[in-house]
Amino acid sequence: MGNLEGKVAFVTGAARGQGRAHAKRLAQEGADIIALDICGPINSSTVPSASREDLEQTVKEVEALDRRIVTVEGDVRDQHSLDEAVELGMREFGRLDIVIANAGLLSYGNAWEMTDEVWIDMVDINLNGVWRTIKSAVQPMIDGGRGGSIIMTSSVYGLSGAPTVAHYTASKHGVVGLMKSLAMELAQYSIRVNTINPTFVNTDMIHNEALYKQFLPNLATPGRAEFTSVAGSLNLLPTTWVEPEDIANAAAWLSSDQARYITGVSLPVDAGFLLQRNAIVPAHLQ
Repeated sequence: MGNLEGKVAFVTGAARGQGRAHAKRLAQEGADIIALDICGPINSSTVPSASREDLEQTVKEVEALDRRIVTVEGDVRDQHSLDEAVELGMREFGRLDIVIANAGLLSYGNAWEMTDEVWIDMVDINLNGVWRTIKSAVQPMIDGGRGGSIIMTSSVYGLSGAPTVAHYTASKHGVVGLMKSLAMELAQYSIRVNTINPTFVNTDMIHNEALYKQFLPNLATPGRAEFTSVAGSLNLLPTTWVEPEDIANAAAWLSSDQARYITGVSLPVDAGFLLQRNAIVPAHLQ
């Protein structure tokens, strides 16, 4: 039996990347899954959106683990979509124990040059979408009387800053603040609330031309190979990026009784990224 046997988890942005990894990892530990993804374009995003086929692949991989999964194609900017997903999951499984508010967006630009659409889409998905996800899920968790775990995907940029992503940074800082307040509000119900703050994760969110150009602006057509050489300098540990499964392992642990007294915490899974930004590394360690 896994650490999450008999529990039910609601995962947003579940069609691929970190979201799919969360769904699979929690299923490996025995959880059934409610999965939501927009499966369609977001005009201001620099990352191609997941597809219906991507979400169907998540279903196949969860079912291959002999766990149940229900899906909704929905937008975290729409409260009705989130409510529908939770209601469907409650009808199917009869309980809700874990929430992983993971759906996110990335784009670039100087803060003073961004259009309203670019700024608002970012905040409405990365921060307001997390809040709406919690709104849809908290009452069923309270009513269940079993406590639970809420995990929000923030970022190392939710604990630091960076140029050309002020809107992303602001939204991820907001997620950390929301987590701290919710941890206080929900402690009386034994519902724990934490964030995970990843460094660069090996998904489509970083592997695209727009991000490569942010780090290699002097190259006409930077590719993965060129970005790999830069990415290796960002983390303190000798790795270019972490894998989605590394984030999912942290989420599975935070969701389990092994972390039953951990709440209000921002957990960096960052290979030392935050230390590296301010470190003076001796020459013999470089």
